[in-house]
Amino acid sequence: MANLLSAKKRIKQNERNRIRNRARKAVIKTDTRKLLEAMHDGDLQLAQDLFTKVTKELDQTAAKGTLHRNTAARRKSRLAKRLNAAIAEKAG
Repeated sequence: MANLLSAKKRIKQNERNRIRNRARKAVIKTDTRKLLEAMHDGDLQLAQDLFTKVTKELDQTAAKGTLHRNTAARRKSRLAKRLNAAIAEKAG
């Protein structure tokens, strides 16, 4: 157990940030899952709306420091690639 006041404070901050980060990541995972299900079901209009939402959440989470900005960019790129492939498959 920590003895110094600064160490005790840091433990409290770490716990508070851990809870906050887990909540942010959970929202992203849930919405990403919904997006992938919409693509799988063939509802591309819903998928495009969800893609916009997920993209915004990834950017905001990266801006807060929960995710690295390159991680957010990579996830957005992969989701966009899958969505565009689904749209192309539906059209062609």
